[in-house]
Amino acid sequence: MIERFDSAGAFHRVVSHGDRLMLAGVTGGAEHQGMRAQTAAALERIDALLEAHGSDRNHVLHATVYVTDMTLKDEMNEAWLNFFDAAQLPARATLGVADLGPGLLIEIVAQAIRKD
Repeated sequence: MIERFDSAGAFHRVVSHGDRLMLAGVTGGAEHQGMRAQTAAALERIDALLEAHGSDRNHVLHATVYVTDMTLKDEMNEAWLNFFDAAQLPARATLGVADLGPGLLIEIVAQAIRKD
């Protein structure tokens, strides 16, 4: 059964099918200056969404990360590696994009499974 949660008008923030959770793109918010801060804030928002739906950061299977400046990828990776346990790193793709909105440097789409 497909379930949809947290309507944001044109999409749902979380869609589940069985034990799988799909999260829509999550940003850190433009109020967080710099790639490191925006990445950390986006990951904390993802963590909160996962917790609300029976999962956590150790159950993230895959993430697609969109960044507006690939020269800042090292800063993104610092926040990423501070967030995830080294043994629990998800599969990931990182893509450079032209624009995510005013002041936004990063957006993360993630898939996870619910905790057993």
